[in-house]
Amino acid sequence: MSILVVGSVAFDTLATPYGKREKILGGSATYFSLAASYFTKVRVVAVVGDDFAAEHEGVMKARGVDTTGIERAAGKTFHWGGEYGDNVNEAKTKFTDLNVFQNFRPQIPQAYGDTEYLFLANIDPKLQLEVRRQMPRVKMTGGDTMNLWINNSRPQLIETLKKVDILLINDGEAKLLASDTSLARAARKVLAMGPRALVIKHGEYGATIFFPDGVHPFRAPALPIEEVQDPTGAGDSFAGGFMGYIASQGKLDRPVLTRAMFYGSVMGSFAVERFGTERLQQLTKDEIQQRFDLFRSLTHLD
Repeated sequence: MSILVVGSVAFDTLATPYGKREKILGGSATYFSLAASYFTKVRVVAVVGDDFAAEHEGVMKARGVDTTGIERAAGKTFHWGGEYGDNVNEAKTKFTDLNVFQNFRPQIPQAYGDTEYLFLANIDPKLQLEVRRQMPRVKMTGGDTMNLWINNSRPQLIETLKKVDILLINDGEAKLLASDTSLARAARKVLAMGPRALVIKHGEYGATIFFPDGVHPFRAPALPIEEVQDPTGAGDSFAGGFMGYIASQGKLDRPVLTRAMFYGSVMGSFAVERFGTERLQQLTKDEIQQRFDLFRSLTHLD
């Protein structure tokens, strides 16, 4: 099974209590593709500039990610700068240089036409909808969004949500999207907008998946990490593990979704242990399975 992610490939300049890094590889599509690559074949559609070197693309290629869909444009690659204090759940943005990403218009390569699973990472909902329309035969579509689009592009976002099977957002975004301070009520309202399931991420406190029609939600725990060196890609890595596992199973039922929640948490927990994508580049399947078993044990009492 194959999955296509459409999003950003970027450079990040970061400062956390554990150090600083200048222009390291980042972006939603990058984290997602590396995390998902441990479960299934991954394809990427994104745009980069002249400063994106072969060594950067090689990080994804080393994990078997198909980078045919990465467009090269004249100019510089999307560059984000942020700083984390003691609260690792909140980043203070120092700058956002969209560069070539500002004019990104995703074009799906013909060779990607047989893709079975699609993930619309955090980009303009108008572009998400265009991509979805270019991929009418996918079995399942996942999506992400953020406060910017909820506040400024709500009509387009609502249209996109009608074409998304599973939406992955954090609790603040869910409440904002639903205009409701109760998370349970917000989840119900968001599900009424179209998604078949809603995954709400709680940062270092895990994630919950909600279903329509009164089906009980399921909560996946978080693993206490002693040193969260860089939380930047945690959410995108969660999405990669979650969607990647689903794509590897070829079906969509509650047992698959609940196991996917664990694998999402596993990949997110690995991502934060090092700066950038460093930890995601060095994993083994045995490490992933061992941590999956540890996560699963947290939900059982002996």
